[in-house]
Amino acid sequence: MTYAVKDLVIRDLAPVGVPEISDLIAVAMRDTPTARWLEPDTELRHRSADDYFAIFVEHALRHGDAYTMAEGGSGRLTGVALWFPLTTVVPPPLDYDRRLKEVAGDAYDRACRLDAALDAEHPTGDHHYLAFLAVRPDQQGRGLGSTLLRRHHRRLDAAGIPAYLEANDPRNRDLYLRHGYQVRSVIDLPDGPPIWCMWRSPME
Repeated sequence: MTYAVKDLVIRDLAPVGVPEISDLIAVAMRDTPTARWLEPDTELRHRSADDYFAIFVEHALRHGDAYTMAEGGSGRLTGVALWFPLTTVVPPPLDYDRRLKEVAGDAYDRACRLDAALDAEHPTGDHHYLAFLAVRPDQQGRGLGSTLLRRHHRRLDAAGIPAYLEANDPRNRDLYLRHGYQVRSVIDLPDGPPIWCMWRSPME
């Protein structure tokens, strides 16, 4: 089966938009250790995942760079990477606090705690931030995530710009280590899983 990678920019999103990307990220990430810490109830977590991730997808499509990967032939979305170019000021997501309260429900306090922990470790200085890298579960292990990473890394290396991300499980952490990232620090959530904060310097 062949795959195609398409670079999406804000003025050229069709036919892939917020619902398709949000659904893919939700399916890929709703059962990660961090997601389970955020909302332990599986039914509630699955029910709210699309709306939760839609907040960030909409924000990335307005202010960031979005790459998607689709199956050849069917066009089914199989992978996505959402980047924010923090070489300029990026505003917070539109109406974020209200939307987060509506989506998170009883998990709102934990969501705020997670946001605060991530913000405290986020580096200053110019860099690009990988907010989400998601691959559909039935397509994982085939190199799709690496392909998406390399696509943006080529741009960063050519421009001499570093990258930053958070890895929420050991498998993801090890993937990023293979692509030149190093662990800067580790966030230990209260009674929760570790989150690895990772930095990649541009390569020549």
